[in-house]
Amino acid sequence: MKSFTDEELFAAVQRAFNKLNARKANKFESYLKREPLQGIIGESQVMKEVFNAIRKVSSTSVTVLIKGESGTGKELVARAIHYSSPIASSQFVPVNCGGIPEELIESELFGYLKGTFTGANETRGGFFHTADGGTIFLDEISNTSHSMQIKLLRVLQDKEVYMIGSKKPQKIDVRVIAATNVDLSNLVKKNEFREDLYYRLNVININMPPLRQRGEDIFLLIQYFADRFSRETGRPTPQFSDKALQVLQDYHWPGNVRELQNLVQTLIIMTEENIIDVPDLPSIMRFSALQDKGTTRTLAEVETEYIRNVLDSVNGNKSRAAEILGIDRKTLREKLKKSLPPEQK
Repeated sequence: MKSFTDEELFAAVQRAFNKLNARKANKFESYLKREPLQGIIGESQVMKEVFNAIRKVSSTSVTVLIKGESGTGKELVARAIHYSSPIASSQFVPVNCGGIPEELIESELFGYLKGTFTGANETRGGFFHTADGGTIFLDEISNTSHSMQIKLLRVLQDKEVYMIGSKKPQKIDVRVIAATNVDLSNLVKKNEFREDLYYRLNVININMPPLRQRGEDIFLLIQYFADRFSRETGRPTPQFSDKALQVLQDYHWPGNVRELQNLVQTLIIMTEENIIDVPDLPSIMRFSALQDKGTTRTLAEVETEYIRNVLDSVNGNKSRAAEILGIDRKTLREKLKKSLPPEQK
């Protein structure tokens, strides 16, 4: 109650913030106590469906195809399937099919005999040999050539591989999990992916949802990454303002969880304050928060809203706002004056 000093007001506000942050932290800690499946963070309905699918397929040796945009965490799902399975103590071998040159992928996957080609100074097994008894994860499977697809089909059908230079097959016992960020059925229609291999891979499919469809999972992920990178850098864990969290939730996240992880790491390193606010976020995220409110507003109303959003994004710095808008400070002042209600002019 009045009267109070500035110091008392600031202390009261700080206590309120501390209580709010404590509630947020307690919610996050209570979530972690439930032991997220193999480190996959999420409470949304779409993620509960993913967790349910993982639990069902992990007890089997069936081939799984994981679909989803880049950065959604398809490899995490593959690891969760393997490490929740009866063969969890065996090897999990991830292979990025898109990252291996076409001329090398066969030798990398299936191995080769000594003297088969220049530089083959010893016999060496491939990734399938390494994964024998365990799981091989073939990421970006859509990037394999037709000739490699034929060889992969034979592995799935016959459970055997041919090393380069050998005419004798070797039996292997490997669970295959593949992943793709494109629609393989469309590639099949275009004759860019073998139909028989597609159906061999697509016995069970799991769809990883994009981050923009995961609701409040984004808040759990922000807290998780903030705690993790703060520990790694020896810095106190910062708090995100409600406005910043709203901007991040409204952002469309084309890079999904990987983009969010990189953002939080950058903010932990580059932000000196204990509270991360809207001006600390990249401009593309601040401006993407502007929502479409239909086409019934006048041009002046749209312009005014945009100007005020730009001002909010730079904490009211008129010089910086004018620079972003491409106008001078005088023009900005005039536009702001016009936008005031009559009683304030």
